[in-house]
Amino acid sequence: MYLGYYGLTEPPFELTPNPRFLFFSVKHREAFNHLLYGIRERKGFVQLTGEVGAGKTTLCRALLDQLDGGRYATALVLNPVLNPDQLMRAIAREFGLETSPDMDRLEALSAINRHLLDLAAQGREAVLVIDEAQDLTDELLEQVRLLSNLETHDRKLLQILLMGQPELRNRLDQPHLRQLRQRITVRYHLRPLTRAEVIRYVQHRLAVSGAKGTPYFTLPALWRVHRYSRGIPRLVNAVCDKALLAGFVHQTHRIDFALVGRAIRELEGDIPA
Repeated sequence: MYLGYYGLTEPPFELTPNPRFLFFSVKHREAFNHLLYGIRERKGFVQLTGEVGAGKTTLCRALLDQLDGGRYATALVLNPVLNPDQLMRAIAREFGLETSPDMDRLEALSAINRHLLDLAAQGREAVLVIDEAQDLTDELLEQVRLLSNLETHDRKLLQILLMGQPELRNRLDQPHLRQLRQRITVRYHLRPLTRAEVIRYVQHRLAVSGAKGTPYFTLPALWRVHRYSRGIPRLVNAVCDKALLAGFVHQTHRIDFALVGRAIRELEGDIPA
């Protein structure tokens, strides 16, 4: 609605995980490098955790874009709330394999193993990413651990990235999951943005969207954005999008403290009757 008024080419604060909008704060760059190192050095298991909306999925999509498609075959499971048979079929499908509704986990595992051996023979690497991994049951985590056993005499056939909320760390600290925890050699916890990073984050997303100096957020407005969002990118996006809409309604390119306050009240459902 407001793109033409502000002269933007695309919405700057969409909630979808578009890697083109990824802002590399120090911590996001560290996380990205940890993931890239773990995969390229064949560390087997890599773990990324962070609060809801911290930018894990966007970071993951940027990572997958970075991996050479000629060298890497990737599979991304976004919803792991499945039973073991369904999970194995989902992984097989993500690798481009044919499955049937009656295929059980052993059949799917066998198909995956053959595919991974074929990839290895071609000199290619396989990467499996499981998002929202904190929702995996103990049984499913064990299935994932067994996947890591797929190997030749000199190499692992599959690199596995587990992404999830902080609860994932707590889950993996449980004694009965120590076999899996001990295999995770690369870990990173993505922390919220600082106030200075929120300022640069907002400016970055506006620039990517084609902003030429306007709209612009005043420093008090950005302070209020940080205070409300606590540095969580998803919340920054939500409040900034509402603030731009409020600016459009008031026909101003200057997003100030009061407009951000109005945006926050709308997000919280505090709308005058």
